[in-house]
Amino acid sequence: MAPAAGEGPGDDGLRKLEYLSLVSKVCSELETHIGVGDKVLAEFITELGRDAPSVADFDAKLKANGADLPDYFVRTLLTIIHAILPPPSHNPSSAASQSNSKYRALSRPDDADRARELRLELERDANATAATTPAPSRDRSRDDRSRDRDHDRTRDERGQDRNHDRGCEHDHGWDRDRDRGRDRDREGDRDGNGRRAQDRLQQRDRDTGKAHGRSRRYVDEEEGQQERAGGRKTENTLTNSSGEPELYQVYRGRVTRVMDTGCFVKLEDVRGGREGLVHVSQMASRRITNAKEVVKRDQEVFVKVVSVKGDKLSLSLRDVDQDTGKDLLPMQRGVEDAPRTNPSVGSAAAAGSGRRLGLSGIVITEEDEVAPISRRPLKRMSSPERWEAKQLIASGVLDVRDYPQFDEDGDGMLYQEEGAEEELEIELNEDEPEFLQGQSRFSIDMSPVKIFKNPEGSLSRAAALQTALIKERREVREQEQRAMLDSIPKDLNRPWEDPMPDTGERHLAQELRGVGLSAYDMPEWKKEAYGKALTFGQRSKLSIQDQRQTLPIYKLKKELIQAVHDNQVLVVIGETGSGKTTQVTQYLAEAGYTTRGKIGCTQPRRVAAMSVAKRVAEEFGCRLGEEVGYAIRFEDCTGPETVIKYMTDGMLLREILVDENLSQYSVVMLDEAHERTIHTDVLFGLLKQLVKRRPDMRLIVTSATLDAEKFSGYFFNCNIFTIPGRTFPVEILYTKQPESDYLDAALITVLQIHLTEPEGDILVFLTGQEEIDHACQCLYERMKGLGKDVPELIILPVYSALPSEMQSKIFEPAPPGKRKVVVATNIAEASLTIDGIYYVIDPGFAKINVYNSKQGLDSLVITPISQASAKQRAGRAGRTGPGKCYRLYTESAYRNEMSPTTIPEIQRINLGSTVLNMKAMGINDLLSFDFMDPPAPQALISAMEQLYSLGALDEEGLLTKLGRKMAEFPLDPPLSKMLLASVDLGCSDEILTIIAMIQTGNIFYRPREKQAQADQKRAKFFQPEGDHLTLLAVYEAWKAKNFSGPWCFENFVQSRSLRRAQDVRKQLLTIMDRYKLDVVAAGKNFMKIRKAITAGFFFHAARKDPQEGYRTLVENQPVYIHPSSALFQRQPDWVIYHELVMTTKEYMREVTVVDPKWLVELAPRFYKGADPTKMSKRKRQERIEPLYDRYHEPNSWRLSKRRA
Repeated sequence: MAPAAGEGPGDDGLRKLEYLSLVSKVCSELETHIGVGDKVLAEFITELGRDAPSVADFDAKLKANGADLPDYFVRTLLTIIHAILPPPSHNPSSAASQSNSKYRALSRPDDADRARELRLELERDANATAATTPAPSRDRSRDDRSRDRDHDRTRDERGQDRNHDRGCEHDHGWDRDRDRGRDRDREGDRDGNGRRAQDRLQQRDRDTGKAHGRSRRYVDEEEGQQERAGGRKTENTLTNSSGEPELYQVYRGRVTRVMDTGCFVKLEDVRGGREGLVHVSQMASRRITNAKEVVKRDQEVFVKVVSVKGDKLSLSLRDVDQDTGKDLLPMQRGVEDAPRTNPSVGSAAAAGSGRRLGLSGIVITEEDEVAPISRRPLKRMSSPERWEAKQLIASGVLDVRDYPQFDEDGDGMLYQEEGAEEELEIELNEDEPEFLQGQSRFSIDMSPVKIFKNPEGSLSRAAALQTALIKERREVREQEQRAMLDSIPKDLNRPWEDPMPDTGERHLAQELRGVGLSAYDMPEWKKEAYGKALTFGQRSKLSIQDQRQTLPIYKLKKELIQAVHDNQVLVVIGETGSGKTTQVTQYLAEAGYTTRGKIGCTQPRRVAAMSVAKRVAEEFGCRLGEEVGYAIRFEDCTGPETVIKYMTDGMLLREILVDENLSQYSVVMLDEAHERTIHTDVLFGLLKQLVKRRPDMRLIVTSATLDAEKFSGYFFNCNIFTIPGRTFPVEILYTKQPESDYLDAALITVLQIHLTEPEGDILVFLTGQEEIDHACQCLYERMKGLGKDVPELIILPVYSALPSEMQSKIFEPAPPGKRKVVVATNIAEASLTIDGIYYVIDPGFAKINVYNSKQGLDSLVITPISQASAKQRAGRAGRTGPGKCYRLYTESAYRNEMSPTTIPEIQRINLGSTVLNMKAMGINDLLSFDFMDPPAPQALISAMEQLYSLGALDEEGLLTKLGRKMAEFPLDPPLSKMLLASVDLGCSDEILTIIAMIQTGNIFYRPREKQAQADQKRAKFFQPEGDHLTLLAVYEAWKAKNFSGPWCFENFVQSRSLRRAQDVRKQLLTIMDRYKLDVVAAGKNFMKIRKAITAGFFFHAARKDPQEGYRTLVENQPVYIHPSSALFQRQPDWVIYHELVMTTKEYMREVTVVDPKWLVELAPRFYKGADPTKMSKRKRQERIEPLYDRYHEPNSWRLSKRRA
């Protein structure tokens, strides 16, 4: 009887593979060092090293057997042997451990039990919160979530399937959300009509009291939080008082007047029948846009006094049960006559300190709890203006109340912008935690990642020149645009006011009025390339079944299934277009591998996971989300019947975080492994350990590159299954001399091929969108200059930001007598298959993302490609027939200046999120983790420093409860901390929206021919606090317009980006709901929102430089506010930015005004206040420049410069 699909060899077979892998490594080392690669000798040395506990013992055994080897080689051999076959009494203090002593923080023993306990503790906390949270609070959370989801009626079919299937997901324990989703679907939507009349009572609010808005914390604090802090529900009896109304007490009342934004209630239990205002936000736990929806005149109600200021009362309806008069959010009285406190403040506040430690680790003060609505920042008065105003006020000429800077709620002094009263000096806190002693950036020099094999070579010089040329082209373009706008007369009404204008002046003014307001016009070369009829995808007349049978992999179907059955780990190599991605999963499903679990396939890109899943669902004969589905970040389109699941590699990593054994999967396929993303590299190590624990599991690693030995050697020397492709010989041509400007050389080569070579399409590799657009424009103009006698050249660009309908144009064959040239990024190396390509032009460069651990930022850098990428590019010319590859670099540069393989992503980008996830899995010994290419220890230390500053790690370098909760969110650690801090500060509703908007990228679009109108519309959303609140204002305005598409078009906002932000927000809401995290709105208290942003991005702080721009606090690096920012004209003293973008200058994007005191309060591990008695470091570094006039040299004042 044949074994069932999926059964395989046990642990003995795996150990045998490990042993063979070890012997192979020892054999290759012997061949390299002593020139003898004998297998028997390698096995003998392996056995000697296996029983040797130290280098000295191993050396003695080798010498006893007649082998006198160098000490360094003996140590290398023993390290290799012990890595796979440790000795029985292996001492941690061996040579391998001694090499780790320099980085003790990275060598802590793994502790999976602690990670498991943290996860269970979080689940217990969430369940306890759910059990103790009052029902109204849960209903309110349901209403909050249904508010956003009930508006999603106009989504496409994919979105509807996704929302339906998301509720059916079992592996994350979201069954409860499915039931809630059904409840939400039945609820009506009352929030879609916008805020129609919120400003009608503005004057009345000023008369009846401004303090009612400042009491929002008593109604915005979630009841679940107070229960978690230990408060007990106490049923308040109604107060029958003949005196003044008492704060936080419940009274009977009668509605006397109802308006759109609130109602007035007369208290019946108070002498004199005092009246108070109930704002619309205080009426119900759900969102109300009109008070008439809830109350009517002369209705009897129970109200709670939440604010008393003079004769003005602010009341609340939603904190009181209207049937019984019971207080749903009781306030406890402290000892003796202490003032009443909210139970959510916790025991620390009850002790009289007025401070408590929040969930996010930040200290919440009473000011944060009861702070009045923050005043919007005003324009600062200069010192002479302030002095003049004070003199006028003191003399009685002017009333102080006439000034907008008058502090009405304070002591009557003129209000000054926050942080402007005194100059606060802040320094970096150089105190190292215990686990980072002697290892942090203050102790070890953090060098940038080395991405150039030869920094002095011709390729490095060409990359630097092209970077400068790109910058120069951008500056020229900006200058031309400014010159055009400056040439437009400012007063276009004068020709009509002038009774005798010059000839043609009115006509000119009429024409100029339309500049910047005309319809968007596509560049001429794009019009020629695409025309008006756009097609989607590759067209084929064959049926789906016939298309499957034409793929190269179809002939090897039986052999592939047998190979998977016989090998627990298999490396599959095949050219792009051979059918690996779409067919292997279906073959395994047909062979019965889905009977014991799912077949999972990872993709390095989101778009690839979605498009491949859609294609496989069509071939499989099901709807997307049923038997075949996909999961990407913030989007899950799977169901309980899903058996083939495509996902990004990051999503599989998150599933391992929940289930370390991946018990739902029988087969895992790592597709496009040659791209070596950071998540793929971590998955390599985790799955290599997993196959040891699960002999029944199958692991398939697929790659399109020809170099598969590295993958095979890493995975126990497993077998390689090769899918032969249609390959033809390719002639490689090198330049005789290095090309300084590779872009211009590529364009010349294109024209040379087009005019002299036989028919066949051309593929040109460039580095990015800006470079590709410039090249296409130049090509079009040069072809136009050659006249009509030259055969037509169809110019087609390809880059990831190009819409898919335009990308699909490259697959169409060129008409007879014409030739197409495809100008692409490295996406065409392996991810796209373009038939008809006979000529490839390879300048030898690509843009890669590089992290500078010293400066703490990522940047896109033009770098030489690897030799493996060069071979892959050349192979593109040999798919249809014999081709040619024009390499625009010398053969010497290929051999000496290009690294053999591309630097893996894990060695060149920020590892903060990776280290956090590995810590959450219990992996503390990061140096010993089996990476295929280990990252630099300095990069790991930098990541741990960042996590420690955020509060995710404790003083011993172990994961905290906050860090474990941060790992649950599919966000970068700073964004996760920002979200959790907002829960404490009471502004999580707004922060959810801001994070969702940031994740979608740029939401505004600015057509080239309509820039003035786009800028005008964008400026309407600007907020004085900064760009984060501008993004919030855009989303809220869109929400008030019922998520309208036409509204987006009118305001130059990308509706697709806003819909994606809505999806991201829903996913984050689901995670918060799972862990019972409160979703609270801050209202108009923008200070809370800015504080939450500061809590996550404090290391991105910058202060205004007296000379020009800003300087970062971490590296004192000069930076500037981007011209598109809401703060570009304001230039505040202190800001927080989301990221830095290098264009003509180092620009800050998404900037928000902050108070410098918050940096020390919210990040005490990172900042500290400077000693006021000493000169700060910043001032010590400043140079005092002497004054000089225009007629003399700058240093002419020096004695050495003067004439005798």
